[in-house]
Amino acid sequence: MDEVETLVIGAGVVGLALAAALAARGREVLICEAEEAFGTGISSRNSEVIHAGIYYPAGSLKARLCVEGRRRLYDWCAAHGVAARKTAKLIVAAEPAELEGLDALAAKAAANGVEGMRRLSGAEARAMEPALRAEGALLSPETGIVDSHGFMLSLLGAAEERGAMLALGAPVLSLAPREGGFLVEVGGAEPMRLLAREVVNAAGLAAPRLAPGGSGPPMLMAKGSYFRLEGRAPFSRLIYPAPVVGGLGVHLTLDMGGQARFGPDVEWIEREDYAVDPARGESFYAAIRRYWPCLPDGALKPDYAGIRPKLAGPEAGGAADFRIDGPEAHGLPGYLGLYGIESPGLTSALAIAEEGAARLMRR
Repeated sequence: MDEVETLVIGAGVVGLALAAALAARGREVLICEAEEAFGTGISSRNSEVIHAGIYYPAGSLKARLCVEGRRRLYDWCAAHGVAARKTAKLIVAAEPAELEGLDALAAKAAANGVEGMRRLSGAEARAMEPALRAEGALLSPETGIVDSHGFMLSLLGAAEERGAMLALGAPVLSLAPREGGFLVEVGGAEPMRLLAREVVNAAGLAAPRLAPGGSGPPMLMAKGSYFRLEGRAPFSRLIYPAPVVGGLGVHLTLDMGGQARFGPDVEWIEREDYAVDPARGESFYAAIRRYWPCLPDGALKPDYAGIRPKLAGPEAGGAADFRIDGPEAHGLPGYLGLYGIESPGLTSALAIAEEGAARLMRR
């Protein structure tokens, strides 16, 4: 039976960031990824937004790791040649009744240490983005966008430079505590059994199922569909409405080429399904026209869908903090479980990796 010092399950952005962080600390790292390429799940099915850290409760992991991760991410991208840009974002109150919500968000952002936030009047917001309908807005200058694939490729390169190895098409089927580590069953074309001294479970949607001894939390899935805009949008910044239950509302984001997309919506599901129902686009028009009244008929085309791993259901508004469970949480030396790593997981990845590596190595 083969032995490995540290096994990382999942080659999404968080798994790759942890692999790089642990390899940099001298660990011998093997990354097992179920798919035939890295980053094909949650990490590639999002809006690629670099979040400032506005929406999360003060003192939460999401708040702290988003702000820290965002700062690290901009620096990492500059140092590694990854495409990223501070586009800024406007959070828009389309109706007078939503203005009070902007004040609450501004206070939350201040408590989280978000830099540069500024309250705008409707006239100031429209002067920045003339196509916008706004009674008022919040300007977030630190929000941006990133090439998520390029970021993940740079993380894999950093891990491999320190000796880490990536095994594709290698789904982890089970893991169980054993003396000296964990017995790991790996499937795929070349099934194998491993004894891993340490295990990092960054398997995304599959993470709770793989947690040894039932130590993982129950998890729900919230699907979000995106629709692309035919033609160019008349906006140079990201446009977000006031948040809704389960998400941040149908917002406008831009990719590195300037293409606009809208989404995600929120659909609670019981099995993985990434098909985009064109009929869902009908509800997008009304939501978008609240802040962009001139959206043309027929301008939205189905694009892609992602699934957010939720630790709280719709009755709780879908809001729950990240879970980064080290040995102090479950009593299993050498095991690190990451659960509910939804947005802002991409932004937070480098900070999550530092936090997770510290908890794992604390033993």
